[in-house]
Amino acid sequence: MNVYLFVAVILLLPALCTALGAAGVFLVRRADEPRTRRMLCGMAAGIMLAASVWSLLLPAIERAEAGILPVWLAPAAGLVLGAVGLLRLEEAAGRLMHTGSKEDGRMGRVVLAVTLHNLPEGMVVGLAAALALRGEPEAVSGALALALGIGLQNIPEGAAVSLPLAQAGQGRRKAFCAGAASGLVEPLGALLALALAGWVSAALPWLMSAAAGCMVCVTAQEMIPEAVEQDEPAGVISVVLGFALMMALDIAL
Repeated sequence: MNVYLFVAVILLLPALCTALGAAGVFLVRRADEPRTRRMLCGMAAGIMLAASVWSLLLPAIERAEAGILPVWLAPAAGLVLGAVGLLRLEEAAGRLMHTGSKEDGRMGRVVLAVTLHNLPEGMVVGLAAALALRGEPEAVSGALALALGIGLQNIPEGAAVSLPLAQAGQGRRKAFCAGAASGLVEPLGALLALALAGWVSAALPWLMSAAAGCMVCVTAQEMIPEAVEQDEPAGVISVVLGFALMMALDIAL
């Protein structure tokens, strides 16, 4: 029973940390000022770019090394497929995502990209939990470290969703709910990986690189232009700071 409770904590920890990061929207004041909005969008862009590299592409490359295909194939092809797939998804779901103002549609794409990014991370946690259920001490400690590491990385990612929504004029409570909801896909992905551990493990390089493609696409399409508009130096610095923050978390963990 203790083992199953431990696994449940592992599965839920990343999503809880995402909600913690999204709660940062209640701490930010004067979020509607244009300069604050540009800088926070830049921070979110840097966080998303760094997460796509250290949290997704580099682990995808490591996992691809154990396969029979060329190491570069899954990361490169998955990255392109993820970006193209997101653009096609936007086109197919255009009426849904662009209902209301243009700003609502833009923020909808940001939430979608971060949510898709969380899916393969949840699958990684699920695979670690599957190993922990076997009762091996190293697997149990490794699963806890992995869940904690991904959870700490998710704190700025939750903020990367909620803060731009608040700056776009959404209520703080609504922005928090959207940021927290973007992390709910992680437990779902973890449960899927837990049930289908063998199959999911083989597909992870493709899933992780495709999620990275989604994040790079929406960052280049939406976040960076918003950050550098009318105030390029401050916007560029904010992108670099966000990238450095996420990179430091990934390397330290």
